[in-house]
Amino acid sequence: MTSTVVVAAVQAGSTLFDTPATLQKAEQYVREAAAAGARLIVLPEAFLGGYPKGEDFGIVVGSRSPEGRELFRRYREAAVALDGPEVARLAELAAELAVHLVVGVIERDGGTLYCTAAFISPEAGLVAHHRKLMPTAAERYLWGQGDGSTMPAVRTDVGVLGAAICWENYMPLFRQSMYAKGVQLWCAPTVDDRDQWQATMRHIALEGRCFVISANQYLTGDEGAVLINGGSTIISPLGEILAGPLRTGEGILVAELDLAELDRGYFDFDSVGHYARPDIFMLSVDESPHHTVVRRS
Repeated sequence: MTSTVVVAAVQAGSTLFDTPATLQKAEQYVREAAAAGARLIVLPEAFLGGYPKGEDFGIVVGSRSPEGRELFRRYREAAVALDGPEVARLAELAAELAVHLVVGVIERDGGTLYCTAAFISPEAGLVAHHRKLMPTAAERYLWGQGDGSTMPAVRTDVGVLGAAICWENYMPLFRQSMYAKGVQLWCAPTVDDRDQWQATMRHIALEGRCFVISANQYLTGDEGAVLINGGSTIISPLGEILAGPLRTGEGILVAELDLAELDRGYFDFDSVGHYARPDIFMLSVDESPHHTVVRRS
């Protein structure tokens, strides 16, 4: 692992229901970030496939509408398969530019959609994925829940990568399980543009003694009304803001990380080591895949 690494958080909005246009935008921003020296580039939550902010899909308690079903059909059509052409194109781009990508996608698997972070390496393409464990509020009628089998810590030449998507960052047991895997570069694709999000990102950096790269969408609607107001940021293991928060529109945050800060941070705190008290507290994590139908011969 190198002693320093340049990372980037891309802040941009999807073109809802137009995945080819969004993929083209992703390529543009990845190329710009790579030209700025970034070796790890993080893109926002639900970037490919889109985050349908403000849509209700015709749902009220106990009833669905035909119009809502048609809107969902369009949304599902815009989602991507992990073995599909969109992820393959990102893998080609990563190889061409020698960069690692963590990309928020709406993943289509069978009849279910998942909010997923795809890990793409320059050498091997798609190497891992993480499905959001708990969609928030109305997201639950759009997306399924991930299980413990997609909670990777990806070892790379730039550090150990992990991802928590949006409000998963508020799940303390999930955070602890990822800290125990040694995540050094905590990627937080999100659509949370509140000021409170900044406190969360700084807290995780301090708690996990890791670098945090949070990439948010900046999304506008009709007549330029701002729907998601960015706030992408990059934080050091001691909670220092290295870049951002970005609020002025779409753009790229770039920071050079001194990876020695990881060791300096452990001097006085390690949540899964000398600060853990395993004689009192223990966390059990089920990382097995859970399938509805299991065939045995």
